[in-house]
Amino acid sequence: MATDYDAPRKSEEDAESIEALKERVPAKGESAIDSEDADNPGFELAGADLSDIELDVVVLPQQDDEFTCVSCFLVRHRSQMDHETDLGPICAECSN
Repeated sequence: MATDYDAPRKSEEDAESIEALKERVPAKGESAIDSEDADNPGFELAGADLSDIELDVVVLPQQDDEFTCVSCFLVRHRSQMDHETDLGPICAECSN
């Protein structure tokens, strides 16, 4: 949700009470989202034990039209190369 920091602040009589806000929040047992499936784990990760979860990630090797910037170490397309130094290529973002 975007916040407009330039907008005038609400006065105390305009502000909602804590009780009114609590009534709008659904109970913990109720959920608008269906139960999580194995392909789409939830985002509650604080303190969770994830040691038994396996992730399938396909790693592609660097392509012929790509380079690795020696400043930020990101793999980028050749069109994003600014110049090449003795150490290697520098991307346009790092050259600024």
